[in-house]
Amino acid sequence: MTTGTLSPDHVALVRSALGLPNRRRQSYRNHFVDATHPDWEAMVAAGLATVRRSTEPDGPHTYRLTRAGAEAALLPGETLNLDHFPHLEGGLS
Repeated sequence: MTTGTLSPDHVALVRSALGLPNRRRQSYRNHFVDATHPDWEAMVAAGLATVRRSTEPDGPHTYRLTRAGAEAALLPGETLNLDHFPHLEGGLS
């Protein structure tokens, strides 16, 4: 997998993490909490997501998308809420 190339399964995970689809056509979150997940781990390895690992054995991890990962799954007319990408210009600091 390369940046900008997501499988249909990855697109579904990314859109779920962003809270899409919705009536506003804008993301309202940027996280996915799960045990180690092979698809998310592949996106982390490709630079499309980051992970904060649980300190508990077999505990849930929090996966967050990079801007590239999030934008790869947007449909025409959809936007990102930059408040959920604090490291980007226009996001919360």
